[in-house]
Amino acid sequence: MTAIDLADGAYTAVVDSIEDGLATVFFESDGDEVGNAVLDADRLPDEGRHADAILDVRIEAGSISTATYDAERTSTRSEAAQDRFDRLSERPPKDGDRE
Repeated sequence: MTAIDLADGAYTAVVDSIEDGLATVFFESDGDEVGNAVLDADRLPDEGRHADAILDVRIEAGSISTATYDAERTSTRSEAAQDRFDRLSERPPKDGDRE
């Protein structure tokens, strides 16, 4: 398992992907990305072992000491991302096009 190069404390973790039993996780503090790591997926809660899962984690001595899946924040963040994607995918009409 890879050591996590972050100071001891509480962080928000976002699961980027899980492949071959390894999870790529980004860590945030106060809304800013502060680090990332590739971890054994079994270190994460069962319900948080999927892309875009949001976890509340505590780092101690370079390792996750606790991790709790945050279903509400995961859902809210997913909906916000989908809304952004939907807005970006709407192409503005070209000059001369009629609606």
